[in-house]
This record gives sequence, structure tokens and C-alpha cells, in this order.
Amino acid sequence: MRKLYTSALFLCAVVSISAQEVVWQKDIKSNTQDFLSQVTTTIDGQYLITGSSIQPSKQQSSENKQNNGYDFHLIKLNQQGEEVWGKYFSGQNHDFLSEAVATQEGGFALVGTSYSGKSLDKKEDSKGGSDIWLIRINEFGDELWQKTIGGTSDEEARAVIQTTDLGFFVAGNIQNSSKSYGSKDVLVVRLDKNGKELSQLVLGGKGLDEVEKMIPTKDGGALLGAYSRSNAGGSKKTENFGEGDYWIIKLSKDGKVEWEKNFGGKGDDHLRTLSLTSTGYLIGGESRSERSGNKSVGIEEGTDLWLISLNEIGEEIWQKSYNFKNRDVLMGMSVLHSSDDKSSKGILLGGYTQAEGRIENDDETFWMLYLDYNGNEQWRKHVKGESRKKEERLSDIKLNRDGSIILAGTSAEELGKENWKIVKLGDKQIDQLIEKQDIKIYPNPVSDYAYVEIGFDFKEAEIVMYDMGGRQLQSLKTKNKVTKMNTQNLIQGAYLIVIKTDTNKTANAKLIKK
Repeated sequence: MRKLYTSALFLCAVVSISAQEVVWQKDIKSNTQDFLSQVTTTIDGQYLITGSSIQPSKQQSSENKQNNGYDFHLIKLNQQGEEVWGKYFSGQNHDFLSEAVATQEGGFALVGTSYSGKSLDKKEDSKGGSDIWLIRINEFGDELWQKTIGGTSDEEARAVIQTTDLGFFVAGNIQNSSKSYGSKDVLVVRLDKNGKELSQLVLGGKGLDEVEKMIPTKDGGALLGAYSRSNAGGSKKTENFGEGDYWIIKLSKDGKVEWEKNFGGKGDDHLRTLSLTSTGYLIGGESRSERSGNKSVGIEEGTDLWLISLNEIGEEIWQKSYNFKNRDVLMGMSVLHSSDDKSSKGILLGGYTQAEGRIENDDETFWMLYLDYNGNEQWRKHVKGESRKKEERLSDIKLNRDGSIILAGTSAEELGKENWKIVKLGDKQIDQLIEKQDIKIYPNPVSDYAYVEIGFDFKEAEIVMYDMGGRQLQSLKTKNKVTKMNTQNLIQGAYLIVIKTDTNKTANAKLIKK
């Protein structure tokens, strides 16, 4: 079939001239089909890129890892996009990394699906079928502990969050189990900070239910977003409106169901992502449903983006629909908060579009959509970065504290040879919305490590710590917007942090050691 390309003009009236600046782009080459899961932003403004890859043969031989399957693959980048370290975690068979989360103590928790028994980096036997593999690492990629979760059934991992007591919720799917209600159900496992299992919960109706996303809630619990093809039955209390619905479940901090909601029309509606807001939650995904069920917005063409704003008890505030004219795939969502985190100011969506019918010039290109807090579109942009391959699919998007944006996805001239493409953008439109402070210190009061954030532009700065008697205790040179300081050896009390930059601008703030 002959491909027809339309012009790259945007048809939306609210589109403005691009104010983006590509700060840097990092391309991670591959000769195989590498899967990129997400980008995780650390508290000091660095980035962990995670996914699943088949290791190059030269690396396998040097590490004596004779494994031809997929492994967990991690790459840490600094604020300038330079590689700090790379790491694989391998079993003898396929192991697919689903999600990573930055932990409050520093480092990360990784969760994925493992088809491997005890071998290579995997220290526990397979429980049967596929299992959930949870690994806790420090900020340098060194393993602290790991846990294999599962039974004789098939379990697959989808999400991990850290709770307020420093423990973890792990969410995934389970099938072929005596505990199951339908063909596939949601599995939630609660663990303490050392990986000890505290409880398991299976959720589902009589059909297929798959968890897609989980986020921590302000009260120490969790919000689960699932794609449901089940009516009420089993543990599910709510009826579906159509072929597939958004199913939202709120869990308490001890892992008990507090409430659940279904959202959908008569067609197929597939939830993809969740975000926390100042008033509740944002639910996002794709819809093929016209106005029907409890869906109050229609569709324009193909698959539209469908966003729902809920309050903290799951009641609808508003819902909106957006369209890029083909099959629109939502992959990530970030909420812009005020500097005190008490109000939400805007919503950044990221994804890509696949052709259904006619071919558009910007199909298979990263896109961004920015909305105000009420869901009204402000602008939309396609992001090519420093280069543009034939097929580019966004995996994740993150809005940084300084207003910059990280997009992570795959880029390929042909299927089966997907490079990882990481683009950092400076965006003047978002930058103007960020409430900046000349200096910000967090956490404050501090126990072990403090992070000093500089809110104005500079090339090089010096951060100096004084005690309240004026004695200099530490001095650090930095080129980073956020810098980590060791406060472990300080005695309890107040200290002064002073910033001096190459532009002769200074700022200071008080740090409290508890």
C-alpha cells in the first residue's frame, strides 16, 4: 500500500510556537529489540533508565554470564546526560524489568517478571511458572537484597512503590492459580523495608483484570489502576460499562480495599497511568468509546486520550478527551505542583501515535500535551530531539523540579533493533510556571544527607556550610542544580548554607540537623 504523508502543520488553535530547547540527547545503541520501561528521577536530579535487554556477547564473556535471554538493564545518567554506571541483573532465562522507584533512603527498588530459577544474579529458586523478582539496590547499583515472589501459578510484575514506613507495595497479575477469580487477576504484595512479606491480596472479577499502574497515596496507602474486562463477581464489586473499563482501587496502608470505581463507555477503554494531585487523583488512558456508560465525552477518530480527575474518595471532578488523529497511546503523565506542594498548577502528558488508516507525518514520534489544572489544553508539541528515526515510541515522561522535561523511549529504523533515546528539554513555557527559590534545602530538618537546590542559572557554584559561630565546615564545587551534602557527622543544631556562583550571585538558607 502506498504511504500518503500530510503536512506537519498543527491544526489545533491553541498550539503555540515551540519554545523547546534540546538540552541534551543520549542514544543507547542496540542490535536487538530492547524494551525501555521508564526513567526514574533521583532526588539530586540524576536519572535511572531501566528496561530489558539481551546483553552484548562481549559483555557476557567478560562477566562469565552465559545467558542469551533478556535481563534487567539499568543505566544511571547524571544531570548532564553522561553515563555514571550501567548494570545488568541476570538469570538463566528471560527476566523482564517492569518498574523502578527511587527510595527515600537513597538507591532504588526494581521489580520485574522472572522465568529463571536460582542462577547467576538470581539467588532464590523459581516458585513455579513465572515469578515476581524484586531487587533493592543502592545509588551505585549494588544489590542490598532481593526477593522472589510467587507460587506454582504464573505471576507477572507491573509496579512497585515505597510506603511511608519505608516498606513496599508490589503489584502484578496472576493466572492459573487456585486463588484466582477469573482468567487473570490483580496481585498485591506488601513487604517491609527488608523485603519480608507481610500480606498478599488477589483482586478481580470473573473475567480478565490486569493492573497497569500503582502510585502511593498521601495517607500511606496505594492507588491501583487496572484494565478490567470483568463484571461484578469474585472480589470485584463494580459492574463494567463496556468491553474494557478503567478499574480504580484504593488500598489503605495495611493493604485493605477502601473503595473501588469503574469508568468506561460501551467500547474498549484502556487505563495506562495515574498521578497524584492536590485534590485527589488523575486517571489517564485510551478510549474507543463514544458517549455512553459514565463516559461523558466522545471520540474524534481512532483511539482518543481520556483523562478523569477524581477527588480523594474517588468521585469524579471532571473528564476530558484529546486527539492526535490516529491511535493515540498515552505513556506518561506528570503534574506540576506549587513550590509548597499544596496546589496543582498543570498537567503534562506524553505518548506517541500509531497510524490507523492514513499515515501522518508525525506518527511514531514522541509528543507532549500540556493542560491546565482543569484539563483545558494549553499546547501540544511533537519532539524529534537531535535526530528522528523511522519508528519512535515514547515509554515515559518526567517533569523535573526546575521545569525541564525528560522523555525516554525507543528509536529504530527497523523493528527488532530499538535504540534507547533519552531527550532532556528545557521548555520556556513550563519554566515560566515554576515557582523558583534561589536556594532550597530538603529534607530539612535532615538526618544523614541534605540536597541543596539552586534556583537560578549558573555555570559553576560553590556551596559552603558554616556553623552558627561562622566556622566553615564544608565547601563543595558544583555544576549541578541539585547537589548532595553529607550531614551524618554534624551534631544536632542549626547551620548556614551559602551559595556563591560565577555570576556573582549569592544566596543562603538555614539547615537544621535533627
